[in-house]
Amino acid sequence: MSDNKNRDRIETITIFCGSRSGELPAYIEMAKSTGLLLAERDIQIIYGGGKVGMMGELADASLSAGGKVIGIIPSFLCTKEIAHDGLTELLVVETMHERKLNMQEGCQGFITLPGGLGTMEEFFEVLTWGQLGLHQKPIGLLNPAGYFDPLIEFLDQMVAKGFLSKQDRKMVLSADQPENLLDQMLNYSPPPVPQWLNRSTT
Repeated sequence: MSDNKNRDRIETITIFCGSRSGELPAYIEMAKSTGLLLAERDIQIIYGGGKVGMMGELADASLSAGGKVIGIIPSFLCTKEIAHDGLTELLVVETMHERKLNMQEGCQGFITLPGGLGTMEEFFEVLTWGQLGLHQKPIGLLNPAGYFDPLIEFLDQMVAKGFLSKQDRKMVLSADQPENLLDQMLNYSPPPVPQWLNRSTT
């Protein structure tokens, strides 16, 4: 069986990233280069719908290269100062839970760029859902200037201390360039769902 299970299958990627720009230019440059690459590969982006910080730079870069970008934003954040009004599509929902569900269901993979608490919550939710066998989509960290190095070390610590299996640790892909991460995602093979989680098990 080929390991290239996702090749020619990734049409849309959901991206989690911050509504702030961060302190290093490398973060913004990564958002821009990711948006450009996905537009060049004809891969649609789903993201949080904002026009500021990493979010805005990602969307603008993709749109400027002819890419398609769908934003999903809860109504309480949908103001002229926050919501991006130049997207391919902007979906306004009522709750954060509805936002995340739409972001998760509409894609074939996830990329996390630098961000804060909300970004980390989104990352760990899709990672947990993958561990539980609720999806088999690739999950990647884009790691400019070593931003996610402590998180990657912490995941390895979970393995070392017996709280995360080596198999599930492999669900988290990482790279410091979007091209490399996308290649990993296209060649991703999900771990088998443990028997005790298999819904067909009696």
